[in-house]
Amino acid sequence: MKSVSIAGAAGYTGQETLDRVLGHPELDLVAVGSDSLAGQPASALDPRLAQTAVPPFVSNDAALRHEADVTVICLSHEAAAAIAVPPAGVVVDLSGAHRLRDAASYATWYGFTHPHPDELGDWAYGLPELVPAAGRLIANPGCYATATLLALAPLAKAIEPDSVVVTGLSGMTGAGRTLKASSHAGSVLENVSPYRIGNHQHVPEIAQLLGFPVSFTPHLLPVRRGLIATCNVRSTGPGLRSLLEDAYASSAVVTVLPEGIAPDLARVQSTDRAEIGIFPDRFTDRTIVICAEDNLGKGAAGQAIQNVNRALGFADTTGLRLAGVLV
Repeated sequence: MKSVSIAGAAGYTGQETLDRVLGHPELDLVAVGSDSLAGQPASALDPRLAQTAVPPFVSNDAALRHEADVTVICLSHEAAAAIAVPPAGVVVDLSGAHRLRDAASYATWYGFTHPHPDELGDWAYGLPELVPAAGRLIANPGCYATATLLALAPLAKAIEPDSVVVTGLSGMTGAGRTLKASSHAGSVLENVSPYRIGNHQHVPEIAQLLGFPVSFTPHLLPVRRGLIATCNVRSTGPGLRSLLEDAYASSAVVTVLPEGIAPDLARVQSTDRAEIGIFPDRFTDRTIVICAEDNLGKGAAGQAIQNVNRALGFADTTGLRLAGVLV
């Protein structure tokens, strides 16, 4: 068994990570961090945890200093950027603090100056289906970036870069647990809201992997969880479906759906799976590629556990949720 410490365990991604670790046959939870719950029993987060072996909460600093075999960081972007990285073991960061290679980009896209710019090159971008495993420090991709890259990266050399337009739609948990006016029920229910138009922080990491920028507009859906990225592209030739099918032929996580079947939010909610559909636009020379995932699953905690599995040599899908009610 490999020991695991989670910093930021009380947030949405932290709770989802906690849940995956508790169900993982090869991982042993030894520390849970939360500055707001430090010193309290696990049941302070959820009464159901009283029936588990989850230890009492400690501060996030204590969780980071625990020297576990695996440390999972579920803190805000700026807080994660400021930490002293654990000197040993696998470290997976679910924030955006270590995704970008260009330190100057943090001021532009995240609103702060990165305190450890020289360390960014030590972190590998952890998108298992597209990026080879490398090293012990893993930057978990953003949820929108994951869906967009799964849809487009296998096609990058077969589409016109200037043609790519992406519409993202995400459940409200994608905005995090911190209360804000835009996430109140009165703003979310019976509504669909575009936000961070032309300025979303996942855009540079998408461009970093694709090699070119995309036009991306996110929208907030009145649902708890789930995400869809609809990518509209112009191809340079036929065969886009074959490129996708070849890219994910051996994946137990990403499914390219048969012709005519569209990805469905309900099928991926509360799972760590992703679905991709590809359709010709009958009235233009463009192609529509759609990817659906759970923003807290494949878009966050599920992918983090996938990265942990790869780093420790476990089967890629160990501990993942790969079946939903409608699957």
